[in-house]
Amino acid sequence: MATILISINPQHVDKILSGIKKCEYRTRSPKKEVNRMIIYETSPIKRVVAECELENVLTLPKEELWLKTKNLSGTTKDRFDNYFSKQDNATGFIIKNISKCDRSLDEYGIKFVPQSYIYLDEKMI
Repeated sequence: MATILISINPQHVDKILSGIKKCEYRTRSPKKEVNRMIIYETSPIKRVVAECELENVLTLPKEELWLKTKNLSGTTKDRFDNYFSKQDNATGFIIKNISKCDRSLDEYGIKFVPQSYIYLDEKMI
């Protein structure tokens, strides 16, 4: 099982931390089996703000993913459709057991902000 470090905009991080958003969407599906996620909040915070386990990672045709996750999405169908407008398939990371933290990327041995997400070496965690 793998851990990813994922970049998320502040508006979505707030919804994740409040429990409104329990599914984080991505256009790119993971090549490894992922069971843990480290959340990096983008500008202006620029910090790792949470860690969580993943209940599931679903990669499905986008309409099927929406039907399965819309109650966990913390977003609207229009925003979902806009985000996946050029995709046939979509990936959803189903979040559970989230805990807040306050760390720098340096603490994970990371020198750059990932565009979407990156896999972390177990030694970095």
